[in-house]
Amino acid sequence: MQSEKELLLEAAGGNELAFTSLFHGYKYKLYGFVYRLTGSHQSAEDLVQDIFEKLWKDRDVLRGIDSFQRYVFRMAQNAAINGFKRMAMEVTILKTLADNSQSTPDITPQATLTLKETQERLHWAIQQLPPQQKIVYLLSREEGIKHEEIARRLHITTGTVKNHMIQALRSLRKQLQQYPNSLDTTYLVFLLLSLL
Repeated sequence: MQSEKELLLEAAGGNELAFTSLFHGYKYKLYGFVYRLTGSHQSAEDLVQDIFEKLWKDRDVLRGIDSFQRYVFRMAQNAAINGFKRMAMEVTILKTLADNSQSTPDITPQATLTLKETQERLHWAIQQLPPQQKIVYLLSREEGIKHEEIARRLHITTGTVKNHMIQALRSLRKQLQQYPNSLDTTYLVFLLLSLL
């Protein structure tokens, strides 16, 4: 039977069977951990799936992992926390949009649609970033990884990570501000990019 380190090295090299072994070895433990954090079966399933999709996509990172369990559990914890932050932020944005349009205190269907459209535009804009900026942005904002850790993973300096983030945020703001420039859209762009 192969050791975990051997499986990590083989998976990093593109061996799907080795990666599948890692997945099956951790999916239930990770699911249970995420379920305890979120209280949602669907969120736990989605998050576990997302984690392993990211790991496969960025599988070269697997070479440098000492403890796979600690690594994936930290990924799960960061993702769950970021999910909570996004949910809280969305509620705040929707309430603000409703207040700005002088509607009732309830969140309006129009505000919900505006948020959804802006999130879709943001996702599209992220996909247009240069590869290194995109990786840095996603690791920082989606996975909640600190700049120092991103620098270590990508074998670049912390200063380079910060520069990529500054340029990525500048590009995203520019892309999103090309859309109809209402007060609501401007405010939403600011919130999405500064509070994510």
